[in-house]
Amino acid sequence: MTAGANVLAAAPSRRRWTSGGFGFLPATAVLVSLIALLPLGFIVFIAIQTGWDQVVALVFRPRIGDLLVNTLLLEILAVPAAIALAIALAWLTERTDLPGARLFGWLAIAPLAIPAFVHGYAWVGLYPAMDGLGPAVLLSVLAYFPFAYLPVAAQLRRLDPSLENAAAALGASPWRVFRRVVLPQLRIAICGGALLIGLHLLAEYGLLALIRYDTFTTAIVDQFQSSFNGPAANMMAGVLVICCAGLLLIEALARGRERYARIGAGAPRHPVRRSLGRWRWAATALPVATALVSLGVPLATLGRWLVLGWPDRWDLGAVGGAFLQTAGYAAAAALITVAAAFPMAWLSVRRPGGLSRLLEACHYYVGAIPGVVVGLALVTITVRVALPLYQTAFTILLAYALLFLPRAMVGLRAGVAQAPIELERAAMSLGRPPLRAIMATTMRLAAPGAAAAAALVAMGVATELTATLMLAPTGTRMLATEFWAFTSEIDYVGAAPYAIAMVVLSLPLTFLLNRQARRAAGL
Repeated sequence: MTAGANVLAAAPSRRRWTSGGFGFLPATAVLVSLIALLPLGFIVFIAIQTGWDQVVALVFRPRIGDLLVNTLLLEILAVPAAIALAIALAWLTERTDLPGARLFGWLAIAPLAIPAFVHGYAWVGLYPAMDGLGPAVLLSVLAYFPFAYLPVAAQLRRLDPSLENAAAALGASPWRVFRRVVLPQLRIAICGGALLIGLHLLAEYGLLALIRYDTFTTAIVDQFQSSFNGPAANMMAGVLVICCAGLLLIEALARGRERYARIGAGAPRHPVRRSLGRWRWAATALPVATALVSLGVPLATLGRWLVLGWPDRWDLGAVGGAFLQTAGYAAAAALITVAAAFPMAWLSVRRPGGLSRLLEACHYYVGAIPGVVVGLALVTITVRVALPLYQTAFTILLAYALLFLPRAMVGLRAGVAQAPIELERAAMSLGRPPLRAIMATTMRLAAPGAAAAAALVAMGVATELTATLMLAPTGTRMLATEFWAFTSEIDYVGAAPYAIAMVVLSLPLTFLLNRQARRAAGL
């Protein structure tokens, strides 16, 4: 009788799990995916208008081959270097007795507060002849390694050391334990960080333009600015989308379908920091050197330009107005983007499969498209179909949401993956509808990841350049566009206050990222 009652009680829960109660999240994910396809639809539309013969002539030409080689070389060299640096710093600051580990952990995240093109501005101001592949790789690593450090360090804090202790007890060396036990558990964090870095490098313009390293994105923007040759630039954007698809495929294969939530009796233990022994002080060389080149050089250069411009070139009213407008747009875009990305993040973790991967790719690919292409797509659509929306806050917020969906996805997906699915099922077995069960369990546990994702989006909005130039309502003054206006005229003194304002705006967001990552780890 009891067994029969248990079977009958379990049946409604199973029906709710497979019924339409979960339809809202997949439907929302599909809707966001369709909206995210607007820039790709714009590229296809231009290709159809151009004609097949002209498309072939524009794509299969030596210039495209040169840009492809430059872009791939930057990806192949910069992404692994950034990942290796992030893993080394995360291990030292989170799992060893490194002196000043907490301070160095914050310093490893702080470069996020300095926009990539400000890195270029600082180093070019210091070494005007700096250009080419080598500087492009170096500055890309310095600007973007925190995107990998943040999730890897957060994951290291959450790992239960019982598996490591068991492997050590069986005689495995520390290196073998790290390689065979720790690294596999960091897979989602490493893949997410690598994907973000790769997508940002595909779409990077300001940094690479300043050091004169040509990629698809710099060529696209130059093409639009010089001759407004829509077909040529859009065909290059199409090749860029193919490169993005390749990145997504590699990330999906590397990520796999494993789940990483801990389920079992008892509470997870905090890992014991390993002793570095006689290498304890020598090991500080890596975080110190990283902080000096990623933070010290940009801040010292900015300080020099500020001193040269004080007080004649300081317009505090103009800088303050641009600061407030940038902060407002960043906050609004962060909330909208995180809300739009959550259904897909939940679907990719809870319902992995071919359709989920396809919808997820729709969320990610737009991160590799330059802002100028997204801007042109929205300009064309609003002018031809919805003229009242042209150059309104709605249109520019939509552009920001599309551009920074990948940032929100990575943070949210990691947060959802850490929340056991059994909690959702338990909540439903107690009578809660599926959506309310998700809100009561997974959404709460993923809140630190959502806050981190919102901070990442806000920092992206604060430094976005090309789409803002095209879509901002008349009279809007953003920090990034004002900064670029001065640097375009080689007026580094006039640009410095806006660069400092961007750093000041981003610093609290980096603090929030660090705090939420530690909160997620229970520290």
